Amino acid sequence: MGMLIVVLGLVLWALAHFFKRIAPARRAAMGQAGRGIVAAGVVGGLVLMIVGYRMADFVPVWTPPAWTVHINNVMMLGAVFLFGMSQTTGRLRGKMRHPQLAAVKVWAVAHLLVNGDLASIVLFGGLLIWAVAEVVVINRSEPWDRPEPGDPARDPLLLMITLAMFIVISGIHAWLGVWPFPG
Repeated sequence: MGMLIVVLGLVLWALAHFFKRIAPARRAAMGQAGRGIVAAGVVGGLVLMIVGYRMADFVPVWTPPAWTVHINNVMMLGAVFLFGMSQTTGRLRGKMRHPQLAAVKVWAVAHLLVNGDLASIVLFGGLLIWAVAEVVVINRSEPWDRPEPGDPARDPLLLMITLAMFIVISGIHAWLGVWPFPG
């Protein structure tokens, strides 16, 4: 049952994100109300993925080597940094078209490296496939006007926020009973 809920969550998440590009006229006709519906779909998909993942039986597919935890943590620092880049006002603004989606891809691969069970492969692999498809669809449907670089003095703030968020995310994992560090 847990795996079915994970898959339903992934489908709802993807449909909510793709809705604007799959049915642009219908989405535009919904106006502001459409934002709420899409947000509800995204949140609903996220809740289903989390609940389903926690309910899913542990079905081992492969055993990740212990050293992959180190790679995971470095990649997670990179993912948090990339996600923050999307909101930066520093000189990094505009260096990458899809920093949030790049962050999701790095996050998904990092988690696939350290989780060898079926539910993890479905969840993180599904989100990786979604992020790749989202980039392709956006790039085909929307031109990109690269923003001008911002103030370089703002870049150290991005680094500090990245480290703080990494600590918070690690703390949440520990609180949930998943120790994110070796040992």
